[in-house]
Amino acid sequence: MSVASVRRAARESVAGLPREFWWLWTSTLVNRLGAFVATFMTLYLTLERGYSASFVGLVVALHGLGGVVSSLVAGVLTDRLGRRPTLMAAQASTAFSVALLGFMERPAAIAAVALLVGMTSNASRPAVQAMMADIVRPEDRVRAFALNYWAINLGFAVSSTVAGFVAEYSYLAGFLGEAALTLVCAVLVYLKLPESRPEKTAAEKAAAEPEIGLGTVLRDGRFMGVVGLSFLISLIFMQGSFGLPLAMGAAGFSTVDYGLVAAVNGVLIVVLQIPVTRFIEHRDPQKLLVISALLAGYGFGLTAFGGSVWSLALTVCVWTLAEIVNSPTQMGLVARLSPTHGRGRYQGMYTMSWAVASLIAPLMAGFAIEHFGAGWLWGATAVLGTIAAGGYWLLMRGLPAEEPGTGAVVEVVAPATDPVAPVAPAA
Repeated sequence: MSVASVRRAARESVAGLPREFWWLWTSTLVNRLGAFVATFMTLYLTLERGYSASFVGLVVALHGLGGVVSSLVAGVLTDRLGRRPTLMAAQASTAFSVALLGFMERPAAIAAVALLVGMTSNASRPAVQAMMADIVRPEDRVRAFALNYWAINLGFAVSSTVAGFVAEYSYLAGFLGEAALTLVCAVLVYLKLPESRPEKTAAEKAAAEPEIGLGTVLRDGRFMGVVGLSFLISLIFMQGSFGLPLAMGAAGFSTVDYGLVAAVNGVLIVVLQIPVTRFIEHRDPQKLLVISALLAGYGFGLTAFGGSVWSLALTVCVWTLAEIVNSPTQMGLVARLSPTHGRGRYQGMYTMSWAVASLIAPLMAGFAIEHFGAGWLWGATAVLGTIAAGGYWLLMRGLPAEEPGTGAVVEVVAPATDPVAPVAPAA
């Protein structure tokens, strides 16, 4: 491929997205450049503090429990107060709680503040995803979500490598660094991002449609199916943060070793996310989600055979490809099924699937490794990937097509029938 072709492809990948998206993208990048707690919490508690795998699993599970609580609350606030104030409050409180965690000494205090960190750090996700769905056209959303995920992993690739060396010097410096960069994100949102929450039109107000509540989300069968499958996929992917460092620590690998292996994930996403997204953007989402679920499950399953840093890095390559395909495809599907004036609640419910997985994944990893060995954990991921693939295949059958430019969902009908007007997702 010529240099001109590469430049043209790069321009096409970023063209047509609004200025507000790029400020949101920048905020995401800065936030992930400071990521430390999520990456090194397990090693901090085991190697620095000397706690058992079971206690570490409990603490990290409390972090996940905080996310479960805040996901739904933040989703409601995103719809009621707006995307911008919810996002600023979440980031400012995250900066405070992360800094506080670095100074905690007693086990009970560490557990309590970890719960607080989970609540505050997870609260920004519904607002970010709802804002992105607000400001980006439906036909550009998969590309926009992919670019945002690219920013997440560009920051992760840098932070996981640098933070590994920082941790060798001082874990406290890592906590304070993340707090400082998260505070920068809050300032950036305040200065550069306007409120994007859609206001109801006169016709919508006159129609006096019932307010969308959490009950509406729970009764949306197809959407809740997506939430359930997202939970299974999240349970697999989160073993990269929980099961993998525990298994590597038990096998005698160092924090630097884990940092380098984990960085492979971020580097590959930085290199491959944009070209792969261009390849998959207009392809059948059913096939993409099925294939990505299988790659995720069996990619982690291969970790059972990894005995060196290089072999473990190769397994990371397999499940990273699954991430690259799954993340923008699934997030585009979530935005597609979310009604305009209920995006915060729908995104909050979707975010909760990741938060619940954060609660269960460390318990699953700690229990499996301590009582049965890491091989059982990696075998379980292969089983979960197979189940998720079958679920996506069933869920996506007969999915209504999306009307370009509006985000509305329309039924696909035979040419001889009357056109069907756009309809909202089923309640």
